[in-house]
Amino acid sequence: MNTLVLLVSMAIILPLSTLSSRAGPSTHHGHTTHGHGHKHSPPPPAATIIPPPPQSPPPSASPSSPALVRSTCTSTSYYDVCVSALGADPSSATADVRGLSSIAVSAAATNASGGAATAAALANGTATAQADGTVTQALLRTCAAKYGQARDALGAARDAIADQDYDYAQVHVSAAAEYPQVCKALFRRQRPGAYPAELAAREDALAKLCAVSLDIIALLSNNNN
Repeated sequence: MNTLVLLVSMAIILPLSTLSSRAGPSTHHGHTTHGHGHKHSPPPPAATIIPPPPQSPPPSASPSSPALVRSTCTSTSYYDVCVSALGADPSSATADVRGLSSIAVSAAATNASGGAATAAALANGTATAQADGTVTQALLRTCAAKYGQARDALGAARDAIADQDYDYAQVHVSAAAEYPQVCKALFRRQRPGAYPAELAAREDALAKLCAVSLDIIALLSNNNN
């Protein structure tokens, strides 16, 4: 009886131990495979950042004839002369109307100075050997003096503008425009020869610059009233 119980017990225990011995290596193998077979994936490549294209700067306004210069010159008798005279001065880009009037008067004064120098040069270059040489020289010196007076009158007009005395400024600019006409009148009356083309061009340019100056000063005067 005891022997039978022992045999049954061995029959039951033997397969379990045999199964345990077979499963052991398998479980160990699976654990080893898991330990050595796991591989870390490489990190994904960093995304390439493409910088935005550079923005082009906004177009800048042309400084040669700003809006105020154009609108002011529209109110004058000689638009092209006005824009050219004011645009030649860089300060016109930021000037107000009073500043533009002063620039126009300065341009006229520069022309008058050139007229005085031209007349003096012509007087010095006149041949005294000619019968009318002395008369022509005298007239040219008078012309130089008249252009000099025009320059001085325009300087006084500029000072009057600075003092905001626009009526007085207009008087001086009007006088400056008339001085060169005396020169031409003397040549016509005494007829020593043809009126020099250089002085004729100076007179015409000065008359237009004075007209532009008077028109801009009139804008100032009207705004003050």
